[in-house]
Amino acid sequence: MERLSKSEIIFRILSYFFVTIFAIMCLYPIIYAFSVSISGKVAYESGQIVFFPKDLQIDVYNIVLLDKGFWISYTNTLFYTIFGTAWSMFISLTGAYVLSKDKLLGKRKWNFLLVFTMWFSAGMVPLYLNYLELGVNNKWGMVVGFGVQAYNIILLRNAFSSVPKDIEEAARMDGSNEFQIFTKIYIPMSKAAIATVTLFYAISRWNGYYWSRMLLKNAQEQPLQVYLRTLIENYQKLYDESVVAGNLAYAADSLVYAIIICSIIPVLVVYPYIQKYFTRGVNLGGVKG
Repeated sequence: MERLSKSEIIFRILSYFFVTIFAIMCLYPIIYAFSVSISGKVAYESGQIVFFPKDLQIDVYNIVLLDKGFWISYTNTLFYTIFGTAWSMFISLTGAYVLSKDKLLGKRKWNFLLVFTMWFSAGMVPLYLNYLELGVNNKWGMVVGFGVQAYNIILLRNAFSSVPKDIEEAARMDGSNEFQIFTKIYIPMSKAAIATVTLFYAISRWNGYYWSRMLLKNAQEQPLQVYLRTLIENYQKLYDESVVAGNLAYAADSLVYAIIICSIIPVLVVYPYIQKYFTRGVNLGGVKG
């Protein structure tokens, strides 16, 4: 067994200590939100909730789960996340594969144009008018209109560029066509980057708020984040109108926190299975010519 020096032991102790503190700081907002959502009204309004819940109640979750508007917006978010991520990955994978090829005519110019979109933008108002003209104001428009991000294509392009060319040449000698090389060599050998970019797109779609609120005027098509924002803006009114008169077991803010908890559950479930790819995937994100 390796014998550690005194300085190494101190370093490890301090490292574990600060990482633990940082982890608690990251988890605390989620724990606090959950504690408030299941705590009683008196305990919350008197400031007794710091970490653990008090005077347990689950009335707010009954209200949330029976709210038709919540489930409509939740379904919309799932739609944008699933179909939007699938479309984004299709465009990004195929685009990155082409841009990684040395035989691509004008490769450096195409890559420069891709990076150029990360440096300059037409501005908020021209973008908004452009989206309206292109019909990006409905569910499928949101899926197609926000298809890709330049950084993610660059990350995948660099991952594909790192695949040994000898493997591709051997596959061509065996009679493999371009599609087979792409699906059976490049994609399997770039799982880390693909998993990372997939999660980037999925989280971006799941948390999409600004453009959804600006472009989607039909409440039946708005995602969960827009619904949550509307609830926060009007929560006291909704709180007063959603219950009968009398003493209530929960505070008004508990409704908001309950929806926040419900909205992040899928991300909390999926993230641990993909985060192991992050280090290897993000390290491929350096810009190459």
